[in-house]
Amino acid sequence: MISMSLLVWIPLLPLLAAAVVGLFGCKLPRAAAHVLTIAGVGAAFALSALVFSKTLAGAVYNQNLYTWLTAGDMQFHVGFLVDNLTSMMMVVVTFVSLMVHIYTIGYMEEDPGYSRFFSYISLFTFSMLMLVMSNNFVQLFFGWEAVGLVSYLLIGFWYTRPTAIYANLKAFLVNRVGDFGFLLGIGMVLYYFGSLDYATVFQAAPAQAATQVSLFPGVSWSLMTVTCLLLFVGAMGKSAQVPLHVWLPDSMEGPTPISALIHAATMVTAGIFMVARMSPLYELSTTALSTVMVIGAITALFMGFLGIIQNDIKRVVAYSTLSQLGYMTVALGASAYSVAIFHLMTHAFFKALLFLGAGAVIMGMHHDQDIRHMGNLKKYMPVTWFTSLIGSLALIGTPFFAGFYSKDSIIEAAKLSEIPGSGFAYFAVLAGVFVTAFYSFRMYFLVFHGKEKWREMKHDDAHHDDGHHHGLGAHDDPHEPGWVVKLPLLLLAIPSFVIGYIAIEPMLFGHFFQGVISVNSGEHAAMTEIAHHYAHELQTPAAMALHGFLSLPFFLAAGGVALAWFFYTRRPDIPAALQTRFAAIHRVLENKYGFDAFNERFFAGGARCLGSQLWQIGDVKLIDGAIVNGTANSIGRLAQLVRKLQTGRIYNYAFAMIIGVFILLTFFRFIH
Repeated sequence: MISMSLLVWIPLLPLLAAAVVGLFGCKLPRAAAHVLTIAGVGAAFALSALVFSKTLAGAVYNQNLYTWLTAGDMQFHVGFLVDNLTSMMMVVVTFVSLMVHIYTIGYMEEDPGYSRFFSYISLFTFSMLMLVMSNNFVQLFFGWEAVGLVSYLLIGFWYTRPTAIYANLKAFLVNRVGDFGFLLGIGMVLYYFGSLDYATVFQAAPAQAATQVSLFPGVSWSLMTVTCLLLFVGAMGKSAQVPLHVWLPDSMEGPTPISALIHAATMVTAGIFMVARMSPLYELSTTALSTVMVIGAITALFMGFLGIIQNDIKRVVAYSTLSQLGYMTVALGASAYSVAIFHLMTHAFFKALLFLGAGAVIMGMHHDQDIRHMGNLKKYMPVTWFTSLIGSLALIGTPFFAGFYSKDSIIEAAKLSEIPGSGFAYFAVLAGVFVTAFYSFRMYFLVFHGKEKWREMKHDDAHHDDGHHHGLGAHDDPHEPGWVVKLPLLLLAIPSFVIGYIAIEPMLFGHFFQGVISVNSGEHAAMTEIAHHYAHELQTPAAMALHGFLSLPFFLAAGGVALAWFFYTRRPDIPAALQTRFAAIHRVLENKYGFDAFNERFFAGGARCLGSQLWQIGDVKLIDGAIVNGTANSIGRLAQLVRKLQTGRIYNYAFAMIIGVFILLTFFRFIH
């Protein structure tokens, strides 16, 4: 059995640590900030591991903690639903967060906002835990908004930098668009199902499968399609799917540890987790699944293209996150929810590893982030080189590495799916393999191999992570960070290599998600086909990896790596020539397909234009002109008329009195 007291302490410990450090950090010794928050998150990780062991043994917990609000017959609760999906997410979130906390000791060592940063990341951990542990839509929405708020604070952590403030405002506004759709979806659930409790809604969903709603007169839609699409709009914002992806690359303005925390296991995977949790609803709408799949495919392929031209080391990894989130979304659309969650888990480890490795490189390069200024860092930073290589190999789906098992399963799910749009999705995820391998190893070769280009760079040429003018001087050498930075890299490298091999059988072909994720195997048979193929032809993870060496995705990945090696270690003149030859395509990629420009001109410009018109008409002309100044002018004009009657001559007043008496006598004569 899982006790309520055990579950309560898991999110509560990071919250308490965040509160103490946030409120009293300036009065406590500097070391207290990391000691308290690491203790809180470390204890949460240990308790999450204990809960995970209990759920593996078959324990499931679904109970309300207390009633938060009563409105008429409706009651809104705070409660926990802990099953295999939840406990796995809890372990991943707390482990990655613990690694980030430890890493932060070294990365933020000299930052004046040291205590504030630890308070924020601990609060972020609490928010994410509340999201994944919720058993109802209200608590889900609380966690959803809380991670959005804390990410806003973290992205704009260096609040004196205009670019950081622009980035966190952009993230906040784009996520509000997604969250508005999400809130409408929750409203649909409440109106038609009469409850916000997961179990009640999921149980009632099949009976509502044929229900139609009229959003516009004369046009009816499936209730399940509308509800699922509205909920997915929220996922598009949080999990950065096209066109609500624009906030994520700019969020690199925050310190590197939060890039790992937001883009690895936590905030950006909230949308993937939510759709998987809502599988009983999504299975009732093929239209919604098709939409999910197509949007995921577009994100997976076209965001990967943008990674090819990036020169900021963190932005390369950020675009790979966008692409991988697209892969997960394709799996959700193919009804392969377990594959999406499996890739979410493997991706959490190797993407956190890549971000923290990028941070170590930035530290070693004295906060220069431009990969064109690097080269041959393998010689100076062997631990960072080795762990980054493991992360890169996992990312591109190298057989036996964690990413291979989940990524190949997504490709198979897209191939075997019969949901409309699966053909395009299969092409996109397959082409994405080559693109991912190319841009990942372009960065790898430019950073860790080749000429030591940083020797040629001047002090002022660097692009900076922390807003200060840093960069290697002509005679400086890069350096490996201390063990407080290297330890999380090594600990994350282990699951990046082995977790796929260990987890694929129980998570995809075993009973790990039985009773947690619902799949209509009759209509959406992709997972059934994958399981049949695995059971009859592959049978073991080792056999699957060996078979992977003969598969098309492996040859595409190898081709991408080989091309990157040739271009960036042997013939660097070719990429420069191609850039000149295909300048128009390069401009399109550099402008990020025009999404930012469109948003700036249409939405931001339109809002400014509307605001200007409302100010001119409503404020200047109506309020100031007609009401305020108009009242004053009317009184002035009335005073001008009255003043003409005040002549100061006694015969004028006597005449007025006679006329007044005459009028009164006439009035009384008519009355009587």
